[in-house]
Amino acid sequence: MIKQIIKFFLSIILFFFILAFLFSFFSFQSEKKEIPLSQLVNDINDNNVKKITIVGQNLIITYQDNSQKIAKKESESSLSQSLINLGVQKENLKKVEIEQKDEGKLLGILSGLFYFFSPLLFLIVFFWLLSRQTKGGITQTFSFIKAKAQILEKGSLQKEKITFNDVANLKEAKEELKEIVDFLKNPKKYEKMGARVPKGVLLIGPSGSGKTLLSRAVAGEANVPFIYASGSSFVELFVGVGAGRIRDLFETAKKYQPAIIFIDEIDAIGKMRGPGFISGGHEEREQTLNQLLTEMDGFEPNTQVIVLAATNRPDVLDPALLRPGRFDRRIVLDLPDINGREEILKIHCRKKPLALNVNLREIAERTVGFSGADLANVANEAAILAARKNKDKIYQENFYEAIEKVLLGPERKSHILTENEKKIAAFHEAGHALVASLTHSEPVRKISIVARGFAAGFTLRMPKEERKIRTRKEFFDEIATLLGGYCAEKIKFKEVSTGASNDLQIASSLARKIVKEFGMSSLGPISFSRKDVSPSGEIVFFEESGYSEKLASQIDEEVVKILREAEKKATNILQAKRKLLEKIASLLIEKETIEKEEFEKILKQEKRV
Repeated sequence: MIKQIIKFFLSIILFFFILAFLFSFFSFQSEKKEIPLSQLVNDINDNNVKKITIVGQNLIITYQDNSQKIAKKESESSLSQSLINLGVQKENLKKVEIEQKDEGKLLGILSGLFYFFSPLLFLIVFFWLLSRQTKGGITQTFSFIKAKAQILEKGSLQKEKITFNDVANLKEAKEELKEIVDFLKNPKKYEKMGARVPKGVLLIGPSGSGKTLLSRAVAGEANVPFIYASGSSFVELFVGVGAGRIRDLFETAKKYQPAIIFIDEIDAIGKMRGPGFISGGHEEREQTLNQLLTEMDGFEPNTQVIVLAATNRPDVLDPALLRPGRFDRRIVLDLPDINGREEILKIHCRKKPLALNVNLREIAERTVGFSGADLANVANEAAILAARKNKDKIYQENFYEAIEKVLLGPERKSHILTENEKKIAAFHEAGHALVASLTHSEPVRKISIVARGFAAGFTLRMPKEERKIRTRKEFFDEIATLLGGYCAEKIKFKEVSTGASNDLQIASSLARKIVKEFGMSSLGPISFSRKDVSPSGEIVFFEESGYSEKLASQIDEEVVKILREAEKKATNILQAKRKLLEKIASLLIEKETIEKEEFEKILKQEKRV
């Protein structure tokens, strides 16, 4: 709206500039001083006149100094004879150049017409621009309730067609969605059997797990229009706008049917409705949800429109949205395992020039917990790093560096540690690595004291195998490993630094979960975390409610007890392996980085001794 107003005023200003230019062009003659013929006669006799130009009834007089004046003809006879009759001597007249211009009549007519019609023309243009602005405002008012959706028709899908072959991993999810594709291709086959294909499919999974990509693949496989909208695009300040946009979205989909509607981040409009002064039919978000429920329930039996939606927060969705007849089918997309990660890396490396030494399996082993989007980022960062170093191919080292960059941030080469800081960081990371290697914690892949992100150093640990279930002993060893750096500083320097602050936060949080959520403490199999619905419909976890102050005190005591036991275990390991700790720290100070192979070699040498 503001852009249109600015454009309108700029158009008016430009029109005035053109008008002023034309006025100045057509009125150039009026700027010249008009003199009587008697003065012209005197000027000619004084030999001051250089040239006389006849334009209609006007005489444009050019003097010897190139200045110009204007005079009017008084008779239809020739100018020479008229001037002689008025007293100009023939000898002086011969010195003056006389030129006749016939177009003066046309110029005069045009000038007159312009002076007459220019005000009328200005009013016509002004009101035309004003009416256009008014129409634009009215159009914009009515388009306010239009759904802000992107429509990819069949032609657009063919240009950048995505199929199930472009989606690695997610085998179970693809099998579930093949039925949807078959229905969109062959609806009569299902109608004959009296089968009802799900109206809505909800894709559930963490961010970057491939929900949007999978929905695009469904549209690509079925070769039907794909209508994309974000959940946040329906929520506006004014009540009723979101509901209007939902109606428009489904009306658009019916025009394109068979088609797929995809609503990303549906939790923006589908949150659970609960008690409270904010909830109610008058609230914009709730009206939008009600309209969505109505549209999904109001489909004709044979309407070939399927709604796909994605969320990473299924626990906050309203039960009415998840009941049969709306989102009948829920498909969970989990983070990829090692085989899935390798497949994903292969897809993202298709058009990249890889060196012969690149081992995608090794990269997959180092990226435990990475989503598909994270792996795409790793492949892209590796390509950028190779290009930055003027390489013609992407090498394994570029992928390793890209993993560290994605995990911890870019290397801070400008952050130079002092000798004392370097020594503290070396013993801190050596403590982590040594405790991890001598417990049931994850194996060490790399130790470094090169600053990355906010960390002065890091110990990269990756599990040997994918695990969904963990025991109390594994959690306990993990806490001991986290406190390894803290304990190493305490043993070596008899004091601790701020470098262990993040480790302590993670260890404390994990110990609290062991007590409150996992039931792995002496308090028994009780969960002390309670979730509830806030007045706005949000799912809220109340950490300190549902139990007495006495029980809260016992929980704190259990958390402290776990942390103390883990600290004691880490301290005992490091004191028993003091020489090995010194050796690893000294090597870190010298080389700054120790890879997995070199670290394991040091441990083997120690065992032999």
